[in-house]
Amino acid sequence: MFITDIRKDFYEVVANQRVALLVASDIDALCACKILQVLFHCDQVQYTLVPVTGWQDLSTAFLEHREQFRYFVLINCGANVDLLEMMQPDDDSVFFICDTHRPVDVVNVYNDSQIKLLIKQDDDLGVPSYDDIFRDEDEGEGGDSGNESEEGSEPSGKRRRFDEGAVERRIERRRAKMEWEGRRREILFDYEQYEYHGTSASMMFFELAWVLTKDTKDMLWWAVIGLTDQWVHDKITHMKYVTDIATMQRHVSRHNHRNEDEENSLSIDCMRISFEYDLRLTLYQHWSLYESICNSCYTSCNFKLWTLNGQKKLQEFLADMGLPLKQVRQKFHSMDMSIKENLRDVIEESSNKYGMKDIRIQTFGVHFGFKNRFLASDMVHATAALLESTAEKDESAGDNFIKALDSLSRSNLDRLHSGIDLAKKKLMAIQQTVASCICTNLIVSQGPFLYCYLMEGTPDVKLFSKPMALTLLCKYLLKAFVQSTRNKRCKLLPLIMAAPKDVEKGSVIVVGIPPESETSDKKNFFGRAFEKAAESTSSRTLHDNFDTSIIELKTEDRSKFLDALITLLS
Repeated sequence: MFITDIRKDFYEVVANQRVALLVASDIDALCACKILQVLFHCDQVQYTLVPVTGWQDLSTAFLEHREQFRYFVLINCGANVDLLEMMQPDDDSVFFICDTHRPVDVVNVYNDSQIKLLIKQDDDLGVPSYDDIFRDEDEGEGGDSGNESEEGSEPSGKRRRFDEGAVERRIERRRAKMEWEGRRREILFDYEQYEYHGTSASMMFFELAWVLTKDTKDMLWWAVIGLTDQWVHDKITHMKYVTDIATMQRHVSRHNHRNEDEENSLSIDCMRISFEYDLRLTLYQHWSLYESICNSCYTSCNFKLWTLNGQKKLQEFLADMGLPLKQVRQKFHSMDMSIKENLRDVIEESSNKYGMKDIRIQTFGVHFGFKNRFLASDMVHATAALLESTAEKDESAGDNFIKALDSLSRSNLDRLHSGIDLAKKKLMAIQQTVASCICTNLIVSQGPFLYCYLMEGTPDVKLFSKPMALTLLCKYLLKAFVQSTRNKRCKLLPLIMAAPKDVEKGSVIVVGIPPESETSDKKNFFGRAFEKAAESTSSRTLHDNFDTSIIELKTEDRSKFLDALITLLS
């Protein structure tokens, strides 16, 4: 059931209870969790935080906590499956689900007692109507069933005539039922065919804080990071991003206006959020400009930096800007002030000449005190790198979750800086892998889709056993491939990518992404296709990720699984 009044139907219900917070492992969920934690601390609500990485984790967490808790808040998980069927909870358990995954399962939508959806209904949900997908089993079934025994003493001729009428009616009813079931299957297939994402969870919880008049600048910044995460990981359309940015901009103006008088004397620990029309150069303020241009997807794909011509073009671009190589190659904060002052305009002007019309993007920046400045995308890359860190062997996913959560607090800047260092390594690894995949023609057209497999022994292959890192690599690779291929048909194809997941178990992680285009609606059909292909070939797969287009597969089943996919999608 959709909740219309988030304050009354959600917050006031859980305010005097103990709550279990089950939080998925993505940046938007972390930010939403931070906002909710602050609200719970304000009102002294007792809660237990449990990070969950997939459906198995979620079931285990629920089983462990079902005795102690009645209320469960699920962040970025749980909306796109029939949760009651999966969890088998007691009748008094209540699930509040704030999840960006679409489509929302119809049983969750129409369950009034146990499932409460904290989901914006102005998102284009397209939920089928109740009567099209549910009907009483015995609706009209019992109408004629008892007639035969009652009429047993009648003369046989009359009874036969009566029976003919009853039989016809029953056949008519069966036909109507079969038609209805066929229509229901069609409606559900159309509704569940594509996977996509809706409004960010952190924005939903920020709106709750705003309604409760408890919103702070920190919460606002987390909501901005949650939204930027959807843009960085390419989960929402450009139109949706721009619309949501405008909403956040209004909140930022309100906060800045409210604090003008208090902060005229700028204190060392104050926090200022500002709307920026900034460069699409990843982490450029924490790197050298040269390395940022080389390792940002946008510039690297436009210049085709994996070719010699691309490298030449980059040198020409730097010369066109009139920036000395010495300046460009040193850390950004060490560059001459005179160069930094109008750097964005200079880069934009030269980018236009080189066909990069949208080098600048609407986003937000933050100042912590005098010296620390971060863009929202810097935070996303740093937190994602910490969340999927493979640096220390004995660290569990739970430890990484806590580290990533800590890095979002402004009291933990050291952790954030370590995340930025990890993010740089990750971006360089992605860039090198993209270059080697394209130069060695690892991307193969399989007919209805493109396919790329990272062999065991590829540099940094361990990094890409994680879903977010592999998805980011997949998106970069498809953009680069579209720029470099001359085959017009291949430019319109989706991409499936596989990388070794666990060598001992002999499993690979497989990700599918939709075709690359500026006008793409970001809807992904691979979730359903993967399920069908695994079913038809009895491949040993694990559909454990909350994104249905990411699965685990036994290495030896790979070829038959791919063959089934080709047949299915042709």
